[in-house]
Amino acid sequence: MPRRGSIDWPAAASHLAGAFPRSRLDRAVLAWAENSPAREPWLVAFSGGADSLALLLLLWAHWPERRRRLRALHYNHRLRGAAARADERFCARVCATLGVAYRAGVWADAPRQASEAEARAARQRFFDAELRRARATALWLGHQLDDVAETMLMRLARGSGPAGLAAPRPVQTLAGGRVNLRPLLGIRKMEIVATLAATGLPWREDATNAGGDYFRNRIRRDVLPAWAEAAQRDALGGAALSRRLIEEDDAALDAWLADLAPIVKTGALSLRRLAGKPRALVRRALRQWLAGPAGAGALSRPAFEALLDDVMVQRRTRHSIGTGQFARITRAFVVSDRIAPEKI
Repeated sequence: MPRRGSIDWPAAASHLAGAFPRSRLDRAVLAWAENSPAREPWLVAFSGGADSLALLLLLWAHWPERRRRLRALHYNHRLRGAAARADERFCARVCATLGVAYRAGVWADAPRQASEAEARAARQRFFDAELRRARATALWLGHQLDDVAETMLMRLARGSGPAGLAAPRPVQTLAGGRVNLRPLLGIRKMEIVATLAATGLPWREDATNAGGDYFRNRIRRDVLPAWAEAAQRDALGGAALSRRLIEEDDAALDAWLADLAPIVKTGALSLRRLAGKPRALVRRALRQWLAGPAGAGALSRPAFEALLDDVMVQRRTRHSIGTGQFARITRAFVVSDRIAPEKI
């Protein structure tokens, strides 16, 4: 990492924008940005690492009309002591020089041995609160091409379907109109790092990224380099192409399911509308029903597969989908039965 000297951050941002013109950014994100209301704040996740630093500088340089409405968000997980505090100070200095509004959050009740999921959830709670506070819908994230391959390898190990394998999406629409934006997904990590270094820019390194405590770190350190070398081709580019194709297929299944409208006004899942349809589509309909009208708890994978098997053959039976709740399969519908608490 280059040493921090006297840095003209606005000039550096302009130089970086020359190395990464708008044409290098994701087209779907660019289209979203062009249609974004002029007065809406853009919130940027800013850890101080190379990726998030490049993202902030590129947004500042490519959208000068948005500078007064950029807000950088930094979250201190309090897991790395003095190094984490130094990250926070670095981010504050960069934002002050650029004239970008800056907000820092702290994980006040961080456990000593926090899991990757716990840290991510704490950070997301901070982001959600800041989005509500700013009355904003957009959160910009610095994920890049290496993150695509890492995420795909992680989710393959977990047995994810298309929705999971299509992540991280350049434009990710969430509940309530929220959207996560990732414009750097077509750019390799090494290119970002090399360009920052050539420009003489410092960034912050999280030393834990080189360790093996977290699954993603092990994939990044041990698996991804060996996988790319064994492929003897552009493995990262291939992963990015696969992610786009899977996202297209995922969207097609969603559109097909929407046309079928299998959940009727009563909240039941119509088996007639799903009759003869591929298992993948019935799977999606069942998940949608469980997450919505059924109000079910999280089913284990074996429990969900057993329910799906019976739905596919319209076997008249029922399955537990939570405390006091059952999915009952009839001749034409899957309905949610609830048992009164005193009878449980």
